Amino acid sequence: MDANLRFWRAEGQSFFQRFLLWADVLDPLLLLKSSDEIRRTRLLLQNSGKTLSEPIQNDQTKRAFLLSLSSVHPDTDKIIPVLFRPPAFLPICLPLVIASSLQLQAKQTFFCQFVFHTYTTGFTLLNGNGTVKVEEYPLQQKQIFYGLGAISYAACIGALPLLFMNRYTLKSSVTQLVVKKLLPAPLLGLMSAFTVAVVRSPEFENGIEVMDRNGKVVGVSQKAGEKAVKETALSRAVLFGTTFFLPALLTYFVERAKFAKTPRALASVRMFMITSVLAGMLPVSLSMFPQCGEIKRTDLEPEILSSTEETELFYNRGI
Repeated sequence: MDANLRFWRAEGQSFFQRFLLWADVLDPLLLLKSSDEIRRTRLLLQNSGKTLSEPIQNDQTKRAFLLSLSSVHPDTDKIIPVLFRPPAFLPICLPLVIASSLQLQAKQTFFCQFVFHTYTTGFTLLNGNGTVKVEEYPLQQKQIFYGLGAISYAACIGALPLLFMNRYTLKSSVTQLVVKKLLPAPLLGLMSAFTVAVVRSPEFENGIEVMDRNGKVVGVSQKAGEKAVKETALSRAVLFGTTFFLPALLTYFVERAKFAKTPRALASVRMFMITSVLAGMLPVSLSMFPQCGEIKRTDLEPEILSSTEETELFYNRGI
């Protein structure tokens, strides 16, 4: 089992533990570390021989693990491109979310959401489970093809309410409330979950590796792949659905109470709220499910049941 997954098993048992870990892993300063430093850190961790059966007390070792968690894929042992590492997610997503929330014209909304879904889909592709084995065709090419289709579809769905409103001149206050305030949050949440499910579909079509508690691979399971994708899609829906819904709701009350006197002040309040909610919800959504996922032996395929006596098996959930 990779050092990253062993660390998550030892240090990320509860939601609160995972939340505190993600708060550290998402530190943007970790993006400044060089590839050579990351490789040295990984080599140090791999050669340390730690079983991580107990929580880590050494601060230097913990910092080394944080750098590894933020920069290296646990399945492939490769360094993740800097723009798609977890610490880069918030700085890149924030302006894309703010732009997507403006809801001005259908064309601008389509473009903003296309760019937004392109980034989040690329992030999903590079941070998903990397143990899928497919011999008939290049796996990554299929994922990219599926991803482009999902991105286009998601952007169209995001812009569709505005298109209908402008097309049929539906300008009533109720229509404005529904299209610009109520619909964007569930649509973005659902489409974010949809792109995760599509780009990671090979994981539940072909299966992912499952391991025993010692890290030995005991088989490839479609059911584990389905569980990993479902959990990641749900966490992504919660992240962006909440990020769109709460600021819109709070801004509505601020506007009604006339706390913001000018449109510029109201826009500043809205941007501050989006920033605060996204920054808070990101570690929350990532902490909803264990990074080193667990699945009961009885829930797996018959061929895996016959190959091990372990009651629980483990897999990389991905991000």
